[in-house]
Amino acid sequence: MAKTTKNVSTRSPSPRINIGINDSDRAAIAKGLSRLLADTSTLYMTTHSFHWNVTGPMFNTLHTMFEGQYTELWNAIDPIAERIRSLGHFAPGSYAELAALTTLDDVPQEPPAALEMVRILVEGHEAVARTARELFPLADKASDEPTADLLTQRLAVHEQTAWMLRSLLVEQ
Repeated sequence: MAKTTKNVSTRSPSPRINIGINDSDRAAIAKGLSRLLADTSTLYMTTHSFHWNVTGPMFNTLHTMFEGQYTELWNAIDPIAERIRSLGHFAPGSYAELAALTTLDDVPQEPPAALEMVRILVEGHEAVARTARELFPLADKASDEPTADLLTQRLAVHEQTAWMLRSLLVEQ
């Protein structure tokens, strides 16, 4: 399949929006949510890859754990994208856009050992938590409670998941 040139849309994403958040604040929040979407999508792909490729004595435990985690991440992607749309902006959807926005490294091409997978996922969840946390001042300034609620939910998931994964790395 031939690569196509990037088409940049010049059309307005939606008619005039009057929800009590000014245009510049909506744009800044949408930009931050786009980074959160990219980080979440990248972490989803990494977790799913690790689910497929984990090996070793912890296979059953990690295979099952990773499945629960990638399912949760998959279910988080749509609400983030829809919040961006609710703010009147287009959500990034191409691999190229997401790759340009994410703070996370891509999935390793060579699957690492099981505990290295866990370490990578800890770092990923912590990074996504930081990305979500960076948005709070913008949401607070704009009195954007729906975004703040979304961020609170995402933070709880990422912090708890990082804790659970870190627990696997503790030496006995």
